[in-house]
Amino acid sequence: MIAAAGLDRLIGDPRWCPHPVVVMGWWISRLRRLAEAWAGDRPGALRLAGLLITLLLVGGSGLAGWGLERLAVAQPATTPLLLIALASALAGRSLEQAVRAVLAPWPTDLGGARRALGWIVGRDTAELEPGEILRAAAETASENAVDGLFAPLFWMAAGALVWSASGLQGPGPLALAWGFKAASTLDSMLGYRSGRLRWLGTAGARLDDLLVWLPCRLVALSLPLVAGHGLRSGWRLWRLARRDGAPDPSPNAGLSQAAYAHCTGVQLGGLNRYGDQLKAKPLLAAGQPLPSAARVERMLVLTGRLELLWLLPIAALAVGAQ
Repeated sequence: MIAAAGLDRLIGDPRWCPHPVVVMGWWISRLRRLAEAWAGDRPGALRLAGLLITLLLVGGSGLAGWGLERLAVAQPATTPLLLIALASALAGRSLEQAVRAVLAPWPTDLGGARRALGWIVGRDTAELEPGEILRAAAETASENAVDGLFAPLFWMAAGALVWSASGLQGPGPLALAWGFKAASTLDSMLGYRSGRLRWLGTAGARLDDLLVWLPCRLVALSLPLVAGHGLRSGWRLWRLARRDGAPDPSPNAGLSQAAYAHCTGVQLGGLNRYGDQLKAKPLLAAGQPLPSAARVERMLVLTGRLELLWLLPIAALAVGAQ
């Protein structure tokens, strides 16, 4: 796991290498077409189809990961393949690259910053003001740190414990990490409250919320430590993050963004445009300055520090097992 985290930070997600999430996305698109052809506009049938898609994709991804684990146990020479597969479940470097691609042209080339931002957020970016570009970059940096890095790392660690307890027989770190990535991909592709997806995407979205719930709260609790706060101050920031994030429709996105907002001293939230709709997001750390490029960069730095902090107990367990 430690080597996989290092590999992720070293090479990220190279475009020349097929990524498991792309395969998951292909299957989701194909299964969605089959489901809609069968269910039509019937809400009950769409919910059932969504549940079946979720079971197939999450179960299949977990079994694929388990198969690679069994292969590595039986043939240690294939361990590098397991390492690469584990690294594919983490998105630390790719998140940094995506956010820094927005910061690099800002503020001299706002068009370039908007185009780069459009690749990583769902809101309309074509007419965003300079400050709104930075707010969007800060919000995706804080939310996706949990979804793309800390949640899969958490489930990887949980799988390692299961693997160890079962004598390397049960599903391990890759099985659980890929199962989580499947749920996360389902949520990102089907988890919308519009059209047929409001029923078809329910199962995947609910499962993703459940799997992210505990990792998100661990991030909100531990982030103040790497931001230089003591236990008392960190507990106060945790309570503020819980308070500010509670009104968000997502049980996790608001909390993760609020934790980063309070730890970096910026205000997040406000009006976002999605097509012809304006959606008001709750203000987080209200009264603080709006994000600057330096504060967005600090969010990325804190994410890197927190990843190291999370890897410390894993390293200690590895040493203790020797």
